[in-house]
Amino acid sequence: MRQMKYNGFFIPSARALVITAVVILVAACGGGGGGGGAPSGKPEPNNPLIEGPINGGGGEDCCFILDGAIDLRTQGYTPGRPFFADVFFDPAEVGYQQKEYFMSGTANSYASAKELGANGNWEAYPDQTAEYRTRIVVYRPIDPKRFNGTVVMEWFNVSGGIDAGPDWLQTQTELRRSGYAYVGVSAQSVGVEGGGGAFDISLKVVDPVRYRTLEHPGDSYSYDIFSQAGQAVLRPAGMDPLEGLKAKRLIAVGQSQSAARLVTYHNAVHPLVDVFDAFLIHSRGAAAAPLAQFAAGDEEDEVGLYPFSPTLLRVDQPEPVITLQGETDLFRLGSIDARQPDAGNLVLWEVAGSAHSDIYTTLKSPRDKGGDPVMADVTEEAEVRPPFIECRFPANDGPMHWVAKAAIDNLDRAIRGRHKIPRAPRLATVLREDEFILDDHGNVEGGVRTSYVDVPVAILSGEGQSGSAFCDLFGTTTLFDDTKLRELYPTRESYVEAIRTSTDAAVAAGFLLAADGDLIKQRATEVDIGGR
Repeated sequence: MRQMKYNGFFIPSARALVITAVVILVAACGGGGGGGGAPSGKPEPNNPLIEGPINGGGGEDCCFILDGAIDLRTQGYTPGRPFFADVFFDPAEVGYQQKEYFMSGTANSYASAKELGANGNWEAYPDQTAEYRTRIVVYRPIDPKRFNGTVVMEWFNVSGGIDAGPDWLQTQTELRRSGYAYVGVSAQSVGVEGGGGAFDISLKVVDPVRYRTLEHPGDSYSYDIFSQAGQAVLRPAGMDPLEGLKAKRLIAVGQSQSAARLVTYHNAVHPLVDVFDAFLIHSRGAAAAPLAQFAAGDEEDEVGLYPFSPTLLRVDQPEPVITLQGETDLFRLGSIDARQPDAGNLVLWEVAGSAHSDIYTTLKSPRDKGGDPVMADVTEEAEVRPPFIECRFPANDGPMHWVAKAAIDNLDRAIRGRHKIPRAPRLATVLREDEFILDDHGNVEGGVRTSYVDVPVAILSGEGQSGSAFCDLFGTTTLFDDTKLRELYPTRESYVEAIRTSTDAAVAAGFLLAADGDLIKQRATEVDIGGR
């Protein structure tokens, strides 16, 4: 396959791979990695220096972005709190605390003497070193007894020029409900220093007082920085960012651009260090991220630097991996070229009716304290994240966040014991065509099924969107009119029963958590859908 380079990635010439941040402000049993399995025999990463908790900041230069055009205090940000894609409410209201720590040390870059082949079986080695100083954001239960022993660690996404945590926003209600700790890591330079992404909303731009001492040496060192963040949580030396909570299991998560980073991490770095017990690779494209980056004009040998595209996940590691994909990811990002069979610890879930990002992530989750059945409503909204993202059509309001919560639960149970992560059919596509097979209502067939597509009230698509920056990743929602709803559901009871049957099936299959299924079923009894 002929290849071309796009923003540092090699990609198939037939597809344009765009890995983006989409939030502003925003298997078998596990094996020998991290803290959850038998000893792996792999070396541990270096322990970084942890300082904090960090307080203060603000001042006259705080919070203005885009040459002063926007004051982030009007967008839900409160000076003195860690800056990233976060919820808008005080976590203490839901029994959690949030603290920020600075993390510093010496990080390795990685290199390979061989090509980074398509099968993912790469042979990397530590190369150069550099000093760094970045930050981590920690959420944990206030009551130590509520901690379930598992930490979810997210590689912050920086494609928007900001540290964004889309997987935090999609899963935060389940993480709090089940007692997880969460750590977000500023692993990449753009989120700290600026100089890339769609907007410059880096830490030093937003609050130069709070973040002026941070120094990032570049993304070549991002993989080891991420490893060291995991080490600081699992095996703290000095200050403990979990404040005495014992982390027994560590799950790495990353969405979109960060998913590309985790593909490279899994293939090149994970075999070398003992850190992570499982991976959630969410909304990846066909390509993996480069193993290292060099300044423009540097004449470096690209052998062993840029992965072949499409890039598969290596299959020889014992830790469980779920690759979680929306409809947008298959053709818009080209992930259909990186489809691989489920094999042992590797599982692919493609979610019907979902998009690369959606209304829940950007608008609903920041206000979702958990337990609210209204979150199950399917809505039409084109202003995805005003004033940054305003689309032409109503964006997708599909089921991805429900399935993402179930993915975390499945990974956690796989680490703990002999839980087999369920397999899912692939989304139905026309052979050799960039086209989905749709049902009579306009929703895609196949994939992970939920009531959102099996008891539809709308056409939910990952495609067909346009508008401002990132809109093409938000898919669309087209609500059915009352006439069609009455045709589909002659009585309210028929709608409620159909929701119950479909939702119970998704829970039984392992793609939906029972507590979330209860919210969906409760909401079906409250809305006025169907005839009389």
